[in-house]
Amino acid sequence: MPEIDELKRLLAAQGVKYFFGAYTDVHGVPKSKTVPLAHLESAAKGSELYTVGALQGMGDLGPHENECMAIPDLSRVVVLPWDKRFAVAPADLYLNGEPYSHDPRRVLRDVTAKAKKMGFKANVGIEPELYVMRQSGTGWEPLVPSDRWNSPTRGYDLESTMLADAFLEPMVEHMTALDWGVYSFDHEGGDGQYEFAFNYTDALTMADRMVLFRLMAKHVARGLGCVATFMPKPFADDFGSASHINISLADGAERNVFADRDGKKYSKLSRQFTAGVLEHAGAIAAVVAPIVNSYKRFTSRGQMDEISWAPVNRAWGDNNRTLMCRLPVNRHCLEVRIADGSVNFYLGIALVLAAGLDGIERDLDPGKPVNENTYKLTAEELGKYGALGLPKSLDEAIGEFERDKLAQEVFGEKFHRTYITTKRDEWNEYNTVVTDWEMRKYFHRI
Repeated sequence: MPEIDELKRLLAAQGVKYFFGAYTDVHGVPKSKTVPLAHLESAAKGSELYTVGALQGMGDLGPHENECMAIPDLSRVVVLPWDKRFAVAPADLYLNGEPYSHDPRRVLRDVTAKAKKMGFKANVGIEPELYVMRQSGTGWEPLVPSDRWNSPTRGYDLESTMLADAFLEPMVEHMTALDWGVYSFDHEGGDGQYEFAFNYTDALTMADRMVLFRLMAKHVARGLGCVATFMPKPFADDFGSASHINISLADGAERNVFADRDGKKYSKLSRQFTAGVLEHAGAIAAVVAPIVNSYKRFTSRGQMDEISWAPVNRAWGDNNRTLMCRLPVNRHCLEVRIADGSVNFYLGIALVLAAGLDGIERDLDPGKPVNENTYKLTAEELGKYGALGLPKSLDEAIGEFERDKLAQEVFGEKFHRTYITTKRDEWNEYNTVVTDWEMRKYFHRI
């Protein structure tokens, strides 16, 4: 950890005035008090206390109980490139001197520690997709209005990308300033939808980065009079947004052990890991696709003119994008395609990693790959591969999460129960809402 005085000097030289030691709530939203730079030393020792029981999904700490202490990891301080008055470091929560049961970052740290004991380091890459929209008198309009006039899709379109430079260029500049290694970005298939690709890193660092990425995207969009949304399926007739989790394991020599010794094929260990993820697919879905809207993305077409390219079955394939698990041909990793941008990345990565390690420990076999376009298969044709259906709703996914012993082990008994209660409350609230579709369908007919 850097010496506090030296760190303060370095931050002040960059124009920093304020410091955030940020933890996330259950939804992955960063939370922190603002500390003037002069008080960094006290913040580093845990001076900032939080009544986290007042936040949804963070436990039942009442007004009569102790507050949580946030201890920032000063080795990971980042100066926000879009506003250098502020520096942020990820923080871990403690209660009565012990790691707090409902701290999402603690969950991931525990699983990466287990991986280390097994001789592995988890590396993760994320492919975040999002919409940048502007509200008008007629509803939501894309950042570039002409997107609406080009059917069926502006995906990869050169002109569309260039027209969106007011959003894309500062995003890339900020990520480059943070040394994230941006190697491509593009206009995705949706009207006003964009994707960024940047270098993978270790699991904890990637989760820390994704907290900042969402904060960054919302700031840049807001400066344009727009909203950046990571909602998985904001429009019934347009493409959904994913945040695929690409995960692999490295050994002590930093060799990717998902690659066979020849460096060309996938290893047996990668298939064991994949089998573990499939074994716990339902529980994983409840965490990496954690909101009601997530399950409206899992359709081959829906109300779209084109296929959705979204995962619809819990299976693995060599390069099959219709499935939950894909083993890409251009890199050695497991791509978990059901993850979307509403995930708390600490929790999502933790459960995926834990499931994969479980597959290794139990020597699980994922079976043969499904290399067919499952969008076109009949129920009978799909049946030959076994039960492949993903949960059809958040309610179904939470049911699987509740029954999954590994999920309880990873979250801990208290957090596991709180997560179930929080998500069940969300599902029950959704079921009380009378939607516009219901009004159009039934109001005059019945």
